[in-house]
Amino acid sequence: MNIARSLNNWRKYRQTVSELGRMSDRELNDLGIGRADIRRIARTAVGI
Repeated sequence: MNIARSLNNWRKYRQTVSELGRMSDRELNDLGIGRADIRRIARTAVGI
Protein backbone atom coordinates (compact mmCIF):
# COMPACT_ATOMS: atom_id res chain seq x y z
CA MET A 1 0.00 0.00 0.00
CA ASN A 2 2.89 2.35 0.72
CA ILE A 3 4.22 1.82 -2.81
CA ALA A 4 0.82 2.65 -4.28
CA ARG A 5 0.60 5.81 -2.18
CA SER A 6 4.10 6.86 -3.22
CA LEU A 7 3.28 6.30 -6.89
CA ASN A 8 0.05 8.26 -6.56
CA ASN A 9 1.88 11.14 -4.84
CA TRP A 10 4.51 11.17 -7.59
CA ARG A 11 1.79 11.32 -10.26
CA LYS A 12 0.07 14.21 -8.47
CA TYR A 13 3.42 16.00 -8.15
CA ARG A 14 4.18 15.59 -11.87
CA GLN A 15 0.67 16.71 -12.81
CA THR A 16 0.95 19.83 -10.64
CA VAL A 17 4.38 20.70 -12.07
CA SER A 18 3.07 20.17 -15.58
CA GLU A 19 -0.05 22.29 -15.09
CA LEU A 20 1.83 25.15 -13.45
CA GLY A 21 4.58 24.92 -16.06
CA ARG A 22 2.05 25.47 -18.85
CA MET A 23 0.89 28.74 -17.30
CA SER A 24 2.31 32.03 -18.52
CA ASP A 25 4.52 34.14 -16.29
CA ARG A 26 1.67 36.62 -15.94
CA GLU A 27 -0.78 33.92 -14.79
CA LEU A 28 1.75 32.63 -12.28
CA ASN A 29 2.41 36.16 -11.06
CA ASP A 30 -1.34 36.69 -10.56
CA LEU A 31 -1.25 33.65 -8.26
CA GLY A 32 1.83 34.94 -6.46
CA ILE A 33 4.00 32.12 -7.80
CA GLY A 34 7.40 32.52 -9.41
CA ARG A 35 8.48 30.04 -12.07
CA ALA A 36 11.35 28.97 -9.80
CA ASP A 37 8.83 28.09 -7.06
CA ILE A 38 6.82 25.56 -9.08
CA ARG A 39 8.59 22.40 -7.87
CA ARG A 40 8.52 23.53 -4.23
CA ILE A 41 4.83 24.32 -4.41
CA ALA A 42 4.10 20.97 -6.06
CA ARG A 43 6.01 19.11 -3.34
CA THR A 44 4.12 21.01 -0.64
CA ALA A 45 0.77 20.35 -2.32
CA VAL A 46 1.43 16.60 -2.46
CA GLY A 47 3.07 16.39 0.94
CA ILE A 48 6.45 15.11 -0.19
